[in-house]
Amino acid sequence: MNVPKEAVVRMYAAREEIYPRETEGRYATLRWAGVWLTQIVFYGLPWLQWNGRQAVLFDLGARKFHLFGLVLWPQDFIYLAGLLIICAYGLFLVTAVAGRVWCGFACPQTVYTELFLWIERKIEGARSARIRLDRQPWTVEKIWKKGAKHAAWLAVALWTGFTFVGYFTPVHTLVHEVASFSLGAWEGFWVLFYGFATYGNAGWMREQVCKYMCPYARFQSAMFDKDTLVVTYDRKRGEPRRPGARVAGDKLGDCIDCTMCVQVCPTGIDIRQGLQYECIGCAACVDACNGVMDKVDKPRGLIRYATENALAHGWGTQEVKRRLLRPKVLGYTAVLGLLILAMSTSLALRTPLKVDVIRDRGSMGREVEDGQIENVYRLQLMNTGEGARAYRLRVEGMPGARIVDRDVVALDGASARAVPVRVRAEGAEGGSHRIAFTVTAVDDPAVAVREEAAFIVPR
Repeated sequence: MNVPKEAVVRMYAAREEIYPRETEGRYATLRWAGVWLTQIVFYGLPWLQWNGRQAVLFDLGARKFHLFGLVLWPQDFIYLAGLLIICAYGLFLVTAVAGRVWCGFACPQTVYTELFLWIERKIEGARSARIRLDRQPWTVEKIWKKGAKHAAWLAVALWTGFTFVGYFTPVHTLVHEVASFSLGAWEGFWVLFYGFATYGNAGWMREQVCKYMCPYARFQSAMFDKDTLVVTYDRKRGEPRRPGARVAGDKLGDCIDCTMCVQVCPTGIDIRQGLQYECIGCAACVDACNGVMDKVDKPRGLIRYATENALAHGWGTQEVKRRLLRPKVLGYTAVLGLLILAMSTSLALRTPLKVDVIRDRGSMGREVEDGQIENVYRLQLMNTGEGARAYRLRVEGMPGARIVDRDVVALDGASARAVPVRVRAEGAEGGSHRIAFTVTAVDDPAVAVREEAAFIVPR
């Protein structure tokens, strides 16, 4: 009896080095515009000043988030949740309309890979020169070029890590600490950690992150349909393909099998094999193919952004645009619009004052002079505005109830303060009575908060 031999099935294929060729064209220009825009914002925001402080600062130690003129406290976590939901729905909407366009033009992995590839090309040369350099034995020239490339990568990575930490520690303080070699342990750890992640992801792993680590590549198909714009190869027009010039009357397609679309792909796939989850929608293959079509005097668009229905029915641009306003897209747009409206309205109506009332648990109520009953409270006041303000304190709900010692409290801008308050009343029956504290801004009566509390009278 023949016994089948055991077969070894490898679950992971060894990585083959990819050397993307540089491209020029409309989408390459858009991709670099995305690089410039995102990095100007990322590297520039920590240095922007607003009312004498850093415009964007997530001060975890003080538990305050500064976003330009807005100051958010831990109690405002709902706004962070709302922002994340808005971003998620925005990504769903963009994906339903244009596939992985976010991945191809604005994702940090794509952006930093483009930056690192640019450095690599400037130091090691074009694609063919890089391939030759990697295959040749180690020489002084190879050591110099590899060392210079990695030194430049590390410089960009460390500056990126420094900028990242600058969103949590005031960047001017961070500069002083670095210059005086007094950088804190946690700041130093996160600068190195984020820098190492940038260096590793953009310099070494590159397409591996998109193909194996990013979950978005796995569930994107749930948001695609036959009217989603994706990078596609027009098989009807391109096949059968063969290298060489075309002559009148032959039955060959427009594709000359130059493999330029493969050479420029940052994930190393062949788009002519159909849509694959590795495709990040960067459209580098579109630019490359259009350049080849220009040289062989053929119409552009053999590889282009199109939809499955457009290819199947031969639709033009106008038909594709009309199909954009389909129920799924309208649904995402409506939900996203409502979320943005609700969050904007909530922020606009947000009172720049927060009040919490805590009773003194050490005293349930005591009798003082003249037979009055006194309860002690602690009012936690938060001025979430930028400017200093004075607040008037009042108590109501019980006849004769009044605040002893103080009725006006001053707070600096974007600050909190615990204020002990004694409340006295007389002639009340024993038991628990409901009272309410009202805190009102002296300069603006519209800024007012009312919080209820219990007043205990001993029986």
